[in-house]
Amino acid sequence: MLDQSTICAISTPPGTGGIAVIRLSGEDAFLIADKVYRSPAEKKRLIDQPANSLHFGTIVSEETLVDEVVVGLFKAPHSFTGEDIVEISCHGSVYIQQQILQLLISQGARLARPGEFTQRAFLNRKMDLSQAEAVADLIASGNAASHKLAMTQMRGGFSKEIHQLREELLRFAALVELELDFSEEDVEFADRKALIELSTRIGTLLKKLTDSFKLGNVIKNGIPVAIIGETNVGKSTLLNALLNEEKAIVSEIHGTTRDVIEDVVNIDGTLFRFADTAGLRETKDTIETIGIGRSYHQLGKAEIVLLVTDISGDVKHIFNRILQIRQKITGQKVIIVANKVDVATQEAITQLSEFSLLSNESLVFIAAKSKTNIDQLIGMMKQALDFKSIGTQDIVVSNVRHFEALTMALQAIERIIEGLGSGISGDFLAQDIRECLHYLGEITGEISTDEILGHIFKNFCIGK
Repeated sequence: MLDQSTICAISTPPGTGGIAVIRLSGEDAFLIADKVYRSPAEKKRLIDQPANSLHFGTIVSEETLVDEVVVGLFKAPHSFTGEDIVEISCHGSVYIQQQILQLLISQGARLARPGEFTQRAFLNRKMDLSQAEAVADLIASGNAASHKLAMTQMRGGFSKEIHQLREELLRFAALVELELDFSEEDVEFADRKALIELSTRIGTLLKKLTDSFKLGNVIKNGIPVAIIGETNVGKSTLLNALLNEEKAIVSEIHGTTRDVIEDVVNIDGTLFRFADTAGLRETKDTIETIGIGRSYHQLGKAEIVLLVTDISGDVKHIFNRILQIRQKITGQKVIIVANKVDVATQEAITQLSEFSLLSNESLVFIAAKSKTNIDQLIGMMKQALDFKSIGTQDIVVSNVRHFEALTMALQAIERIIEGLGSGISGDFLAQDIRECLHYLGEITGEISTDEILGHIFKNFCIGK
């Protein structure tokens, strides 16, 4: 599967910058670099230099100076890809970058495909498949929580545990398969009691990992927050205050927001995906009715619900509306946002303060227009899903492919446990064990196909 050609690509972001890095990887990387590199010291060749060293020199094209560069050398197998690697740091001119890249291609290298450097690292066993995928997640991480999660997976915490469980199950699989060869003699090589204990332990871990996907997906893509409430209670004003920009139209006219308005903001390292929804009320307007339907749909997708009320209005009506919307909420964290506190009466504030909250609810008084207590609201949102509680050793699944494979492996292990309890025959037991092993192996890449690898690495940037 491994292409032996030498590949090259620009590894820094496209465009002009202070410096740019051009990477070569393959068995001819040093030879190709030597054809375009000139050292201040005469007859100094890169191929003769020690590994993990830097060298100042120039890149020339037919004796024409292209740029002054610093060249880094990494020799196989002690490199990112497991092959010889040359990294050329040049000035960040787009023209210079393209000139050097064309020179390398003219001397025998070819342009790398998306993710090909990381793919080669996987194929050369420098990392397993889940670690390779974590490289892409690390590059794409836009907040502290997703960065922590990607670093944990890239360092092998997730795959190490999967590999260990697979090895234990593999030993039992070999014994069960051996029993099939002696089926006429009615012998058992695999200790059924020990297999039940192992399967139960594996099932417990797989259930924990699949359950963690909901949190992992939130960490990776941002916390979905639905801003819900009646018309004209200040939902759009609140969205604008949270985003620090005039994203939504604000008007005293009821029903101004008729569709879901979404935006993403990074607040102190945590990514929030806010959705301002159409105001909830009885209406005969067809378009507004569609918008209200989308509001309830957005409510179902949210992890945090900001239930906005107008504290300057009738308190009994507010209580009734909270009770009605509660019926639509299915376990999300709810923050009742009492807006317009700056024009509310003390009696109204006191009555709402004494309102009986559920265990998943909290209450905050704000004035969205003047941004009063917005910081307090943000603090409550961050506490609602506390990512800081995730330790460096905690394994949280954030990859959809991993989640699907773990789900299939869990179903197989549940069949194994059920089959052992009912005395299922060895051939059916062996089939379920093989299926569980297959899906666990898909996660780490011990079992892989060109189709799976192509799908994974096509989403990488070319220089990685």
